[in-house]
Amino acid sequence: MRTRSGEEPSRRTEWQRGVTKKANSLEQFLSYRTELLRYATRLVGDRGEAEDVVQEAWLRFSETASSQPIDEPRGYLHRIVRNLAYDGRRSQALRARYFIENADAEAAAVSLDQPSAESRLISSEELRIVLEALEAMPERMRIAVEMHRFAGAKLKHIAARLDVSVTTAHHLVADGIERCRARLRRRPPE
Repeated sequence: MRTRSGEEPSRRTEWQRGVTKKANSLEQFLSYRTELLRYATRLVGDRGEAEDVVQEAWLRFSETASSQPIDEPRGYLHRIVRNLAYDGRRSQALRARYFIENADAEAAAVSLDQPSAESRLISSEELRIVLEALEAMPERMRIAVEMHRFAGAKLKHIAARLDVSVTTAHHLVADGIERCRARLRRRPPE
């Protein structure tokens, strides 16, 4: 049998009971809210934090009240507020123990791990000199040095690519690196 709204009577009364429970739990909570707020403020020492504790207490109370009847709602709400306040204190103590206050500001004050403008200028000048030295090398020597230093190729791969022995590849790389060092030593002083 259905009612005029098309719902079955048992479902409608179940829904109405849920709404009634919710309304009753809200009325109960609101009747104790001011008292709970004073209690929470005494426990946590801060009115704003106490507001958060009482709000969280309402959420927990509402969830429990919707699934089961609560015989002593005032005592239950006080217990929720007390537990939340103590949990907040414990987590605050842990944060103070393991985290440094204003660590972000201290970290921002630390200089960045980047080279100075002067270092960058010197490095770019050295790179220019090395590139000039590479351009001036015989082709096989340049290829051997580039493969070894820039691509990380092993001597046997360089030897295979240039169709020379590993010993010759080693000499090409060593001689090329020495030419680059000599060019850097000859650069004009800053």
